[in-house]
Amino acid sequence: MLKLKLPLAGVVLAALSFSITAAADEQAFTWTHDDPGLEWGPCPDYFPAGCAIAVLQGNPEQRNADIFFRLEPGSEVPLHWHSSAERMMLVSGEFMVDYDGQDPVVMRPGTYAYGPAGLPHTAECRDQGPCVLFIAFEDPVDAIAGRPHDHQ
Repeated sequence: MLKLKLPLAGVVLAALSFSITAAADEQAFTWTHDDPGLEWGPCPDYFPAGCAIAVLQGNPEQRNADIFFRLEPGSEVPLHWHSSAERMMLVSGEFMVDYDGQDPVVMRPGTYAYGPAGLPHTAECRDQGPCVLFIAFEDPVDAIAGRPHDHQ
């Protein structure tokens, strides 16, 4: 039996060249929050009227999906939580987020926020125009009404 021995550097180089080749097959792309090609879908039923979500990248039922989340001015999002951490940046409007046990934070365009998994929060789109948030989820996208202990 022939045994092929590659030095560790060779194995790493081979794996790296495979991942570079796989990445080279992927196409780069961009979206803007007002792009007419975006496909906006509904938010959960208990979210306010006019709320919409557009998937930018990935599959929201799997890990690492990116979305735009849009609310109309004056809309209030009821208490909810996510099973995934969320990384957010406000793209337009003025957005207030209130996480349990913390002071509310007002986000303006360009503001980054991190929301840990399982931490309940409410939100409000202030009257400065529609609010659009970019949100990157680590795990599948969800929004569960109430607090985690309400569902045990």
